[in-house]
Amino acid sequence: MSTDPDEVVRQALDGQDLEYTCQRPGAYLVRLPGVHKLTTMTWLVLGTHSLLVEAFVVRRPDENHAAFYRHLLERNARMYGVHFCLDSLGDVYLVGRLPLEAVSADEIDRLLGCVLTYSDDNFDGLLELGFATAIRREWAWRVQRGESLANLQAFAHLVEDDVTRKG
Repeated sequence: MSTDPDEVVRQALDGQDLEYTCQRPGAYLVRLPGVHKLTTMTWLVLGTHSLLVEAFVVRRPDENHAAFYRHLLERNARMYGVHFCLDSLGDVYLVGRLPLEAVSADEIDRLLGCVLTYSDDNFDGLLELGFATAIRREWAWRVQRGESLANLQAFAHLVEDDVTRKG
């Protein structure tokens, strides 16, 4: 069993049959397939003292900022290994660091599982909180043009709520 962190990461990814690319030595971009968020691209980057884990979740919300960010902060208190954070534009990421001494196949599996769970399980709720108006517009546009609504079905209640209120 290797103690070289780069080799440990590579073996862990290979052992999980995950799709990834090695961008440079010690920097891996991993594709995590989900259900709600179809793909969460996740960086694993080895530094001098730690392994950085970083994944984009969703862009800055269009509306309802206070409820959107409150939702993220409330989730942070119950999370393992990574936490929600914002970049300078307000886009949402999952970020964490692991000391190099703790890098193991089991811990990489655990962290990637957390990233996927937190990203996928919160995705529809975040879209609903921060982008409800855009979702309603997209729904109406698709209905008007006879386009598929398949990937918007999780948000049908937003449109049904509108119809109920207007009716």
